[in-house]
Amino acid sequence: MYDVACIGILVADIIAKPVDAIPGKGLLGLVDGITLHSGGCAMSASVDMAKLGLKTALLGKVGGDGFGAFMKDTLARYHVNFDGLVTDARNQTSASVVLSDGAGERTFLHCAGANAAFGKEDVNWDVLRQSEIVFVAGTMLMDTFDGAHCAEVLKRCKELGKTTVLDTAWDSKGRWMSVLGQCMPYIDVFVPSIEEAARLSGKTEPKEIADVFFEKGVKRTAIKLGEKGCYLREDKDAAGVFLPPYRNVTVVDTTGAGDSFCAGFLTGLVKGMSFTDCGRFANAVGAHCVSATGATTGIRSFEETLKFMEEN
Repeated sequence: MYDVACIGILVADIIAKPVDAIPGKGLLGLVDGITLHSGGCAMSASVDMAKLGLKTALLGKVGGDGFGAFMKDTLARYHVNFDGLVTDARNQTSASVVLSDGAGERTFLHCAGANAAFGKEDVNWDVLRQSEIVFVAGTMLMDTFDGAHCAEVLKRCKELGKTTVLDTAWDSKGRWMSVLGQCMPYIDVFVPSIEEAARLSGKTEPKEIADVFFEKGVKRTAIKLGEKGCYLREDKDAAGVFLPPYRNVTVVDTTGAGDSFCAGFLTGLVKGMSFTDCGRFANAVGAHCVSATGATTGIRSFEETLKFMEEN
């Protein structure tokens, strides 16, 4: 049995830092380091939760290349089940070049690769049947799965009695609600960033944004506010709660911050925490993420995270 099965994107992150200016065409710029890390919403969240002590599984697609082999090795190292990971020799593994500046803010160059080819026919239902929570991570970056395929899978998950959670990525194509609206009736917990939530809803205030999501069928929502923490709303009749971020944290790299928040929130759900405590725990996991280079490097154990919360 698995606590959480993650469906979504895997991305090889090539991180260059610090990059405070882009060299002109034909010129060379020096950086302190260029490193390879596992990334992508589903990949990062599954590894984060494994480091927090959960039993996790990952469903997605990689290419038959070196990046794909790297992803499988990483999943095996953290004991994440990847029976649901499809290898597609026709596509390259998705990859991003991450340019991280001196303040830790990052800019991405992204190739969708195999993530774009993942569809409902690739879903391993044997894995999902053994999972308590199904988490779709990376919506808007899975061309085949986004929209109707995702809605169909979520609907079936609800019929199987699963708790469903969904996070988005930035939609550079501008489709937003036309893609996600059909999925919302089957989402138990929706955890977008404030930027994505605003584009989806056409609103700017968290309360008004959440109202739109509830009207579309979402049951609960946790909106990530970046350096301002998060906004939680347990149902359409509940008052919203703002939770500030933890202080005394030195930001090194914000890659994977949103995914780590989701991992923390899901861990709280599995552990039976209240909705508000899930948010507090998620903020703590996010704080650890940004304290190290890479999407999953800074994540600590469940016990260490609780200790951090007590001390801060």
